Amino acid sequence: MLRDDINNAVKEAMKAKDERKLSTLRMVNSTIKNADIEARGNGKPPLSDADLLGVFQKMIKQRQESVELYEKGGRAELAAQEREEIAVISAYLPKQMSDDEVKKAIADAIGETGAAGMKDMGKVIAMLRAKYAGQMDFGKASGLVKAALTG
Repeated sequence: MLRDDINNAVKEAMKAKDERKLSTLRMVNSTIKNADIEARGNGKPPLSDADLLGVFQKMIKQRQESVELYEKGGRAELAAQEREEIAVISAYLPKQMSDDEVKKAIADAIGETGAAGMKDMGKVIAMLRAKYAGQMDFGKASGLVKAALTG
């Protein structure tokens, strides 16, 4: 489903002669193909839409790091280009959860798993990843889970 949306967007960008969007979407398609090849090499099926969301988040994180480096280096035009790519890729992610929604989801996951301490952190994170893939930043979430389990 997500792959079809991206392929249709490539066609639209070609018709509209939107070079930035076109090149970004082609890069996204290339990254998807590489991830599928890697999965196949490990004996797994092609990536599902949920798996693709993780790939997109990784791509966005890489671009955010690039923006910081370009700004430190005084390369505003390159930072702007990375921001445009982030905007194109972000359009395919579900709406991100607010901090309050993340905290509530963590509390619910701790309750459902019966997590009592740090040894149960993996169970909680696994449940959050299954339910909220692409909707929360798991780097931040793991810190919040750790705080909740040790607090």
